[in-house]
Amino acid sequence: MTVLRETAWGKLNLTLDVLGSRPDGYHELEMVMISVSLGDRLSVELETGGDWSVTCDLPGIPTGADNLCWKAARIYCDAAGIDPAGLRVHIRKSIPVQAGMAGGSSDAAAVLRALNRHYGRFSDGQLRDLGLSVGSDVPYCLFGGTALARGRGEVLTRLPDLPGELYFVLVRPDFTVSTPALFREIDAAGVTARPDTEAMVSAIRRGDRNAIGANLQNAFEPLVAAHYPIVESLRRVLLAHEAVGTRLTGTGSVVFGLFCSKFKAAAAALELRELCSEVHLAEACPAPQPAG
Repeated sequence: MTVLRETAWGKLNLTLDVLGSRPDGYHELEMVMISVSLGDRLSVELETGGDWSVTCDLPGIPTGADNLCWKAARIYCDAAGIDPAGLRVHIRKSIPVQAGMAGGSSDAAAVLRALNRHYGRFSDGQLRDLGLSVGSDVPYCLFGGTALARGRGEVLTRLPDLPGELYFVLVRPDFTVSTPALFREIDAAGVTARPDTEAMVSAIRRGDRNAIGANLQNAFEPLVAAHYPIVESLRRVLLAHEAVGTRLTGTGSVVFGLFCSKFKAAAAALELRELCSEVHLAEACPAPQPAG
């Protein structure tokens, strides 16, 4: 039996803009995203001699063919013409679930990276094409690091890593959001908080921490905050501890604050743990190594 090990890093949206609906039923997006140092640990066992399976240390995660890891492995093996003679994936979760951090997509990307590192059948670009058939966030999760994403999220442009000494406080309030419902709502209401994507990209290229914080924006945040006032409450706590910026990531529910001081970030996290049970400290992390 062969065991492959891989880490799946969570993602945050520094910006998220919805430009409109597309003829294929998806939406045209424009986003600046980063990978953060909060990750799931995966093991992929090949040649198990048994049925395929997915297990997870967190209850409630799909363990059958509905799991994105299963789908990613199936798509890879079919495209490569490989029979692994039994396959088992185990996930140790750290990325918050249903929280806008692409945990499931990042896990699927980790499976694709692990398989391609072992079998070496596809270029990174081909692997991202396979990932898109698993889910819209999977190509970015394969690409990783700091990136500008367009289209469904699959048209990716590498950006410089964030400057050093930036720290994130991630807090997950106790609610989940229906992403399809939010897209329907934004289609009806329009975008009321449109990011200045060019300003964010410029701030990243200059390494300007304060400008990065000032240009955080998420088109979905006003809609989510209207349903869940705790979003604004959490942002106020983060700003009171001198976060240079704070926003919702994805369609939520994680709210994050960006800090230039590790001490201030830790103090904010301590107070937030009195409000929410799931609070994490993280830093930006670079792109993963090439897959093959």
